[in-house]
Amino acid sequence: MKLISYLSSSLRLKLLALFVILTAVPLLIVGLVSYHKSYVTVSDHSKAATLLAADQLARNIDVMIEDTERLLELGKSPQVLNFLYSQSETYEDAKSILQTIQLYRDTYNSSDLLNITMVNRYGKGISERKGVFQLDYNPLRNLHFVYLTQYPDVILRIPPGNSTAYDRLDGFAYPDRDVISIISTVKQRITHEVIGFTVIDIDVSSIETFRQQASIGQSGVFDILTQDGTPIFSTGSVDYATLAGQMRQQRDSYIHSVNGTPLFVAYSTSVRTGWKIIGAAPLEEIVAEANSIRRLIIVSVLLSAVFAITLYYFLTQRITLPLQILMNKMRKATQGYLDTKVSLSGKDEIADLGRSFNIMLDNIKTLMEKSIREQEHIKKAELRTLQAQINPHFLYNTLDSIIWMAEAENKQSVIQLVKALSRFFRLSLNKGRDWVSIHTELEHAQSYLIIQQMRYRDILEYEILVDPELRVYPILKMTLQPLVENAIYHGVKNKRGMGKVTILGHLQGSDLLLIVEDNGAGIPARKLEELRASLEQPLGTDDAEDDKEGGFGLLNVHHRIRLYFGPSYGIEISSKEGISTQITIRLPKR
Repeated sequence: MKLISYLSSSLRLKLLALFVILTAVPLLIVGLVSYHKSYVTVSDHSKAATLLAADQLARNIDVMIEDTERLLELGKSPQVLNFLYSQSETYEDAKSILQTIQLYRDTYNSSDLLNITMVNRYGKGISERKGVFQLDYNPLRNLHFVYLTQYPDVILRIPPGNSTAYDRLDGFAYPDRDVISIISTVKQRITHEVIGFTVIDIDVSSIETFRQQASIGQSGVFDILTQDGTPIFSTGSVDYATLAGQMRQQRDSYIHSVNGTPLFVAYSTSVRTGWKIIGAAPLEEIVAEANSIRRLIIVSVLLSAVFAITLYYFLTQRITLPLQILMNKMRKATQGYLDTKVSLSGKDEIADLGRSFNIMLDNIKTLMEKSIREQEHIKKAELRTLQAQINPHFLYNTLDSIIWMAEAENKQSVIQLVKALSRFFRLSLNKGRDWVSIHTELEHAQSYLIIQQMRYRDILEYEILVDPELRVYPILKMTLQPLVENAIYHGVKNKRGMGKVTILGHLQGSDLLLIVEDNGAGIPARKLEELRASLEQPLGTDDAEDDKEGGFGLLNVHHRIRLYFGPSYGIEISSKEGISTQITIRLPKR
């Protein structure tokens, strides 16, 4: 209990005790997690690199086989087809075929190619090594040719160690080297009948070179097996028969134990040949780098813990005193005393925190004052909007129109005008709500237009063209009607002949545009510049609030929109004197 009381009496001791506790546990956890993650990551990387080497070896084999198989196009040559199909040939025919073979060699740069042989079903053939020859036995005794006769679209790739078709054709063998034979059919162009066979012999030295260059670990090499598991190139160090059951996929790796020693086995498959490329090396060699990183992490965590505790002991004294000062000032601020200031010397984080605290208090005071002013302006703008809508002069003229229509016994016009006036004031009130849908705002503007159209029947017509999808979006009430009123009183009334007010609406990116357009008298250039300048004046200035020639309606709408949505939104004015005026309302699509 005394120890706890003693620690509680000093912030420095409490911080030191908490730091020791809170640092030791996270460091231990971080060390363990880092050890595990890094070990797994580096180990996986090493394994992936080894598997990539197996894939690369398989791709090298595939590329070499693919490049060589391009030479099978010789079987489509007209000279070759004529040679195999006819019973007689000339020296020029044979020479032309051999020149074609040499041309293909030069084109595909087949440096590992030993020989190309073509023979028909009756034993007549031609090759680079022997020229034109005739077999003294039926070539269809060759099992590979029999198979290709049944499946003419197949290409056979005979690995080393198997008897090649070339050996059986003309008696030539390669006593000092192994070969890979690629065999395909030669078919008649029209009937696609098999008329002969093409045999290409490849020196396996290139594959052996690829194999030697691809290493696994420090001591392991890759072996190459056929599809049925028969070794083609093998060191004999691993019994692959015991591994064949685990090789289920095209490429993979796993751990295999031999005499208690874990081996890392990686294998891939050649797409062209189906051969298995498999390599095995001691697991210790594969994860050697991961083990080094593991030791480095353990030492780093221990040194970091010792250094952090030592450093913290000397820093606590410089930290606790400025924190105590800052805490006292914050307590005063929470009690509403916003004029309190923190005076901290230095350039460290605590001093910067003190300066930020001072700036925060100033910003709070500024925002509070600004908020009060904005609320006053909002209420003022709303009040002036309502006052502008309940215009005694407008109401008097409308009632006067109703009286003379009634005296003229124009009952239908009286009913229509009274309905429009009733709907106009009902939508103006809107149950005290500030927001309405664009559909409701359009109804309000239309009611006003109906009233004015009945008063100015000979000079006013209107049209509302707003996309239906826009009508569900919310809008501040009393946004369109003041602009329509301006269009009538300052545009249409000052124009000779029929005037027209059009309300348009569409989407533009993430913004919503509503446009009030009239074909009235337009705005003189000087007056237009004054109006645009007044729109940029801050709300509350004299210039922004002057009601000059109907400008109040525009300014009121503009500043109400900006108060709610910011300076990126509001109204824009464009006009051509004597032609038209267009007022665009820009709102966010919310």
